[in-house]
Parts: sequence; C-alpha cells; structure tokens
Amino acid sequence: MNQQATTTRKTFSRKTSVQTSIAADPVIVWALLTHAAEYPRWNSTVISIQGEIKAGATIELKSTLDAKRTFKLKVKEFVPEKRLVWGDAQGSRVYSLEKSGSGTQFSMSERIGGPLFPLFAGMIPSFDESFDRFTADLKKEAETIQRSKK
Repeated sequence: MNQQATTTRKTFSRKTSVQTSIAADPVIVWALLTHAAEYPRWNSTVISIQGEIKAGATIELKSTLDAKRTFKLKVKEFVPEKRLVWGDAQGSRVYSLEKSGSGTQFSMSERIGGPLFPLFAGMIPSFDESFDRFTADLKKEAETIQRSKK
C-alpha cells in the first residue's frame, strides 16, 4: 500500500509522514537507509551524505530541497532493521521498518518545531513531494535488489 505524504501543521510544529509496503526484506531496506555514500545513487532527493550512519554519529546531508545548505544531523536512534532517527535541535526524521509477510512496511516522518517555529515556518519548503520521491526511490531500489537475489 502506497500512501501519499501528508503534513499536519500546528502553531509550534509541523509533521510530515509517508508510508508504503516494500516487497523486499527489511535487511535490504535497512542497508539502503544506512549506507550514506550510496544515497545519491538511488535517491533523487539527496545530493550527498558525508559521515557514517551509526548510533551517536553526526552526518552532513545535502538535500535537493535546499542545495546550498548542509544539514548537520545527529543519529539519535539506531535499532538495526527496525528504527533509525536523525535530526538536529529543530527536528527529527524517523524511519521505521516492520516485517510484513515477505516484505517490509516502511514509514518515514519528520517533525520540526519549537518555540520559535512560527517565526521561520514560512521559509521552510513543503516536504510532501520530497517524501513521496524518497519513498518511491527506496521502494524501487529495494525491490530491484530483492528480485536480483532470487
């Protein structure tokens, strides 16, 4: 089941979420999510990620949403094949994987906000299209790898 990204706005925060079923083992999906150097190859929303995606590490991400900016993000949670969380003081992105039959139920959400959020909320672009593209790219790559293993 593919779901379009949705965004919920509140005065002091914004949360964007998306989910999809991927016909690939969680091991494959997890490997794609945690190999930073490979992101630009399969993911059309990421220009680059520097650093290692592992517990407690800091990565530097460049996104197509704001190509001039480098986001310095701390890996806050790292539960292999289940949950990955990274973010900064303004927000966190959560990747969740759940085994579902012979595949993976994948969800991604990002909450940004805080007391000063209303002052800069208008300057932050919508994540909906980027989330949809990220999820579609992940699904396509994971399912291609899964098929190649048969």
